[in-house]
Amino acid sequence: MEKRVIVFLFISLGIIFGYEYVLKELGLLPEPTISEPAEPSVSETPPASTSSGSPTSSAPATKEPVSLTPSGKEAGVQEPRREAAAVDIEVETDLYRAKFTTRGAALTSWELKRYRSSSDEKSLVQLVRQRGKFAEPLTITVDDTSHSKELSEGIYRVEKDFTTLDQSHPTGHITFSYSNPATGVRLEKQLTFHTESYVVDIALKSNGLAEAVKLGLGTNFGVVDWGEGFIGSIGAASLIDDKIEHDMPESDTELKGPVKWVALQDKYFISALIPKASASAWPKKQGDKLVSTAVRLAVDPSGAPLELQLFAGPKEFDTLQSLQIRLEDTIDFGWFLFGSWDTVRAVAKPIFSVLRYINSYTHNYGLTIILLTIIIKVLFIPLQYKSYTSMKKMQGIQPKVAAVQEKFKDDRDRLNKELIKLYRDHKVNPVGGCLPMLLQMPVFVSLFNILYMTIDLRQAPLGLWITDLSLQDPYYILPIIMGISMMVMQKIQPTTMDPTQAKMMLMLPVAMTFLFVNFPAGLVLYWLTNNVLSIVQQFVTDHLFFRTPTTALTTDEQGGKK
Repeated sequence: MEKRVIVFLFISLGIIFGYEYVLKELGLLPEPTISEPAEPSVSETPPASTSSGSPTSSAPATKEPVSLTPSGKEAGVQEPRREAAAVDIEVETDLYRAKFTTRGAALTSWELKRYRSSSDEKSLVQLVRQRGKFAEPLTITVDDTSHSKELSEGIYRVEKDFTTLDQSHPTGHITFSYSNPATGVRLEKQLTFHTESYVVDIALKSNGLAEAVKLGLGTNFGVVDWGEGFIGSIGAASLIDDKIEHDMPESDTELKGPVKWVALQDKYFISALIPKASASAWPKKQGDKLVSTAVRLAVDPSGAPLELQLFAGPKEFDTLQSLQIRLEDTIDFGWFLFGSWDTVRAVAKPIFSVLRYINSYTHNYGLTIILLTIIIKVLFIPLQYKSYTSMKKMQGIQPKVAAVQEKFKDDRDRLNKELIKLYRDHKVNPVGGCLPMLLQMPVFVSLFNILYMTIDLRQAPLGLWITDLSLQDPYYILPIIMGISMMVMQKIQPTTMDPTQAKMMLMLPVAMTFLFVNFPAGLVLYWLTNNVLSIVQQFVTDHLFFRTPTTALTTDEQGGKK
């Protein structure tokens, strides 16, 4: 039994450390590539006044769409004129600071005011990643290539009915308008902003476009840090026919069905388009760690506007849940062994609620993790006591087990029968020590997911040298103490292993220490707290409940012999 446990532990560690390496060797993961230098974005222009929504600033743009004619003379000078006419429009709310360009009515910047960059604490989190040759967020295209170019590169006239958004003026509108009499194309894109919401309402009106329009999220909009690890889905996602899809084909592929939303995401942040009418999804992998997605909506012949919403912000559970479109399910509470289990998710969500409830009083997630670990440990005392009792009984009859194994080592069938008889005579269940641990696994995995995935721990300090529980310990103090606590646990726990096996098991704390060095400090803190509590529980149990269990058993055996 113990040999199987050792083999299982080492195989598990081999999977953890070698999983990604094996996939790369088999060619199932792309090799890292050196990104090409970003080409200058077509929307980059000399600094313009932020009050470009005024009639004066928008006047030059009103003439430019008309200039997009096929005449040779004008075509020769239209690109410099469009470059000079493009201006920026800024929008600032309590939650974010956004910037748009009149070229293509595209989004060029989206900074979250309540979140700081992990690499530079002086900088705000930026959700837009411009890459020059890739389309920018909220760019509109159609199947006709010529129309697509003028819609995505043409200069739009802009109207803005607000200067600032605050409690006195909580809602504001920006309307981008494009028209080209030469082609008969007209398009109007109205954006409605709300001061206390990450949601932007979008209404599209078109004329002269017989086909459907495609509104995209651009490239990596919402992917702040691609990151490395085993938990969580990074890249494109779509909710189609009430099922979340993570497909990222390398060519333009249409995913049909009732589309609730399409999104680009990383562990902590997300951008999503939420169509109000029938639509299809267009996710695409554009390169190594480069993804895009879009929604395609059919133009209404009656001229009715196409309505949808944009969400761009953090993966705050309550914020996503309030939208009531299952966007909160992009926080994968159910991850387990390279998959997702509903059982783990069902356990994780209540625990997450308890975690946030405790933090509403402590206001320190480090202390909250310690208190939650204590509560869970107390709840599992009956199961752990039962597991400990079974292990103690197994330890007591280990000499007899060894004798039977030696006596019938050449007869496997007889050996199994004699061992079963021995366990039955002494009322010992050989797996009794494992079953209670298996019952606790969903809770432990759920806590692992919560502490690894949720944005609540991002930039949440514990104190002293731990300033961000979502990052690894900068001085490796917590992982080293955690490894020491595992060694102490091994020394004091009852075991049926021989000395050779026990020495082999000493490698486990070392391996776990190296593994946890790269884990978030909040997760290491949980594991360390759990180990310390297990040591205390072991000490109390040994000195109060199991002072002479082996002696009592030996006495009974001797009495039986007499």
